[in-house]
Amino acid sequence: MAFFPTPETRWHPQTDTGALKASAVRFILACARRSIQTRGVFHIVLSGGNTPRPVYESLRESRADWRAWRVWFGDERCLPSADPERNSRMALDALFAHVPLPQRYFYAISAERGALNGAFAYAKLLQDVPEFDLVLLGLGEDGHTASLFPGGDTGGAFNAQAALPIFNAPKPPPERVTLSAARLSLTRQALFLVSGESKRAAVARWRAGENIPAARIAPRSGVDIMFDAALVRHPAGGGPAASAS
Repeated sequence: MAFFPTPETRWHPQTDTGALKASAVRFILACARRSIQTRGVFHIVLSGGNTPRPVYESLRESRADWRAWRVWFGDERCLPSADPERNSRMALDALFAHVPLPQRYFYAISAERGALNGAFAYAKLLQDVPEFDLVLLGLGEDGHTASLFPGGDTGGAFNAQAALPIFNAPKPPPERVTLSAARLSLTRQALFLVSGESKRAAVARWRAGENIPAARIAPRSGVDIMFDAALVRHPAGGGPAASAS
């Protein structure tokens, strides 16, 4: 039986996408510093999509202790490893091809092997990582996050597999590999980055308490959501922006 606790959600409105990028960079770097000072390593799960790309690009200029980073992915499309639509390819192009992260610590999902084999291999890799330090996620127009879509198994049960094969994603390509909601929730911090007019309805549903897939990410520490404040105003500009909560 699936278990979906309700985490504390902290909403952080940003004045525009530039402010969102800057706030996200500060948040990520602060989390990295704390993790490395405390445990000597920083396990981060990355998201794909258009919103985090400028964040990754901005991180290039940071004086981070890159050799202590361990880079994981929340989901991946079943495409050739060099395909530009792959999340791992985007992360390499935007950030990790430009910083001294040892290649062995860049854990791309082997989704080119197919959804089933890719999920099995990634779950095996994750056996030695009991908890992430930071999970970075986005929000889809339909409320999905990673490749956890409405109407599908989001893997929220305590005994859910760490990585799930997806065969019928409503967005192309239909075959994907995704971390389960349960595995994404095993993190010290979770940060959602949300921008774009197309996300307005999904933000409204989440703030109204609907059980969309994104709301099923439930770490003990709760989740932080950085979003363009315009998404909670009337499209014509009326109504006040929400404050963080």
